[in-house]
Amino acid sequence: MTGDAHEARERLEIELLLEGIQRLYGYDFRGYALASLRRRLWHRVYGEGLETISGLQERIVHDPACMDRLLRDLSINVTEMFRDPTFHHALRTHVFPLLRTYPFIRVWNAGCSTGEEIYSVAIALHEEGLLERARIYATDIDETALDRARSGVFALERMQLYTENYQRAGGSDSFSAYYSAEGDVARFDPALVAGTVFAQHNLVTDGSFNEFQLIVCRNVLIYFGADLQEKVLGLFGASLTRLGILALGRKESLRHSGHAEHYEPLVESEKIFRRVA
Repeated sequence: MTGDAHEARERLEIELLLEGIQRLYGYDFRGYALASLRRRLWHRVYGEGLETISGLQERIVHDPACMDRLLRDLSINVTEMFRDPTFHHALRTHVFPLLRTYPFIRVWNAGCSTGEEIYSVAIALHEEGLLERARIYATDIDETALDRARSGVFALERMQLYTENYQRAGGSDSFSAYYSAEGDVARFDPALVAGTVFAQHNLVTDGSFNEFQLIVCRNVLIYFGADLQEKVLGLFGASLTRLGILALGRKESLRHSGHAEHYEPLVESEKIFRRVA
């Protein structure tokens, strides 16, 4: 079989697998960037002890537990607290003063993964005196990741890095005051997320569910194809108040999007935009 024929057959296998997943489980990955999707699918093929993507399709059709394992592979769960400290510093210095003008603040952390970003934002809101009048909505496609986020439990060995990130992000207190060490884990103060709503939400298939002053969705769009990016950006636009803030990842942009005209840069270097129309 030639290379072109092999690639065409593999692509057909992927399309059939994704169609089956959408029909059986309701998850739509058909608009994801192919290169990243392919790597993750083959990771699950080998993890299941299989040889082909078609074999993975057969197992997923008959074994929901296999679908759960694949879902974790397809979810983007690489994160850390105060990741990219300059971004979190920009939130404090440029975004929070704008949020302060609202009597009540709604924040959507879309694609919240295992919760490190939720606690980062909550700590910063607390230190700026805004947490008590804020409601954070933390959503992800992966229920297992959401359970970890709800728990507020993270590896203790990561706390040194997180402390350094926190300080560089403009943290004003002792970071260790926010958690207690229990063996090899750090358990964060539940009060930080007492007003947080954790919910499963699929950016691809689910719609807008509230109106927000701030949407944080970082390093998620890079895994989507162009059409799907446009769809998700439309969802965010429908979910933001006028003059609401959209924060994306460093490798993400509105520049070539059909939605670009609805925003102005607030902190362009950190991909923070304000909706103006």
